[in-house]
Amino acid sequence: MEPTQFDIAIVGAGLAGLSAALALEPVCAAAGVKLALVAPITKGDDKRTTALLMPSVKLMEQLGLWDLLAPHSAPLATIRMVDGTKRLIRAPLTDFKAAELSLEAFGYNVPNALMVSEFEKKIACSDTIFRFDAVLEKALCAEDGIDLSLSTGSTIVSKRVAAADGRNSILRQAAGIKTRNWSYPQSAVVVNFQHSLPHHSVSTEIHTETGPFTQVPLPARTDAPLRSSLVWVVTPEQAQDLCAKPQDQLNLIIEQKMQSCLGKISLETSPQTFPLSGMIADQFAANGVFLLGEAGHVFPPIGAQGFNLGLRDVVALRDCLKQSKFGLCRANIVAVCDTYDGMRRRDVTLSTGAVDLLNRSLLSDFLPVQAARSLGLTALGQFSWLRRQMMQRGMGPQSIL
Repeated sequence: MEPTQFDIAIVGAGLAGLSAALALEPVCAAAGVKLALVAPITKGDDKRTTALLMPSVKLMEQLGLWDLLAPHSAPLATIRMVDGTKRLIRAPLTDFKAAELSLEAFGYNVPNALMVSEFEKKIACSDTIFRFDAVLEKALCAEDGIDLSLSTGSTIVSKRVAAADGRNSILRQAAGIKTRNWSYPQSAVVVNFQHSLPHHSVSTEIHTETGPFTQVPLPARTDAPLRSSLVWVVTPEQAQDLCAKPQDQLNLIIEQKMQSCLGKISLETSPQTFPLSGMIADQFAANGVFLLGEAGHVFPPIGAQGFNLGLRDVVALRDCLKQSKFGLCRANIVAVCDTYDGMRRRDVTLSTGAVDLLNRSLLSDFLPVQAARSLGLTALGQFSWLRRQMMQRGMGPQSIL
């Protein structure tokens, strides 16, 4: 018979939820506490990739996963920013090189499906994680814990819950945590493609009047040694138009946009489009609920911050729980919530604000804003100490640097 009372439960079948289960497992095992994972078993058919920055790679190493992921990853050694606008004031080309930080790469681009598959295998082998193959339907925060009603009809109770249940988080609402939401007049067109010239581990971000056009190296395949992914931010109307174009025509459009720097382009998949929006929670923990990933913060796909920021949530929660020694009294749970909220507030606020500012600066036709953006990128290109500071901040406050 499955247990119904837990010291901590994790809710969410995405990368944030699965990685949280693996990160908390050894801590819970050492403390002798019961850990539940509420998440339907994932098939791992996601065709997207995620850029893991070096602090995230370090976490994968700690979890014993990196040796399984590394052979199927693509290093990101250089990030190149190109001003592709036709405005009066334009910024110079700027290269950010990992070698300036004595690193081989800023991180590695890894297929989502592979990460999900390896995470699931490791969870299945755990004797500490109690897995509920179900979806959370309702949550209620009470004095003695959080009641979780599952799609299977069963209910479990946990003293603490890590909410990795996405931007429409049921747990966030149950904890009474409010959010600030906003939208952008933009959509992202996402597609993978093959090319005839090598990328040399360079990710190129071309800034346009509608948003960034970002190419990221993809892992090689036996039948396709030269591959990249593309996230192209445009207006919703342009996104629909691009997705409707014949493949041969879209191949040529992408090649021309990149000025043929990767040679001939051939799409691997049909393009998909997603509207861009932003969200940040007013608190990152309350009433025994701790927000992870998109349950606490959402912003455009710029700067490889999304999942990496979520993994920093996971590390912060692990450290908070370890320091608290899993005390079960109400005062202890409140104290851990306050500690976690304090640990995550500055990092999440700065990362969200930086991405929002960069995105909005591209959309602005206000000449002083364009001048400030150009001056900032010029300074980064000219002063190596400033460039290193920016790169270190982009890697996150828990960087290994």
